[in-house]
Amino acid sequence: MRKKVALACAECGSRNYSTMNNKETDRLELKKFCKTCNNHTTHRETK
Repeated sequence: MRKKVALACAECGSRNYSTMNNKETDRLELKKFCKTCNNHTTHRETK
C-alpha cells in the first residue's frame, strides 16, 4: 500500500515536493532543490 507524503526542506522547513511512498519503509530523505533557500538541500518526509 502506498501513501502520499510531503517532502520538507531540512534547512527552512518549507514543504516543496510531494511523492508516493510505501507505508512499511523508513522516512524518505532526498537531496532536492529548495526554491526558498535557492540551493540543493536535504528534504525529509513529513506526515
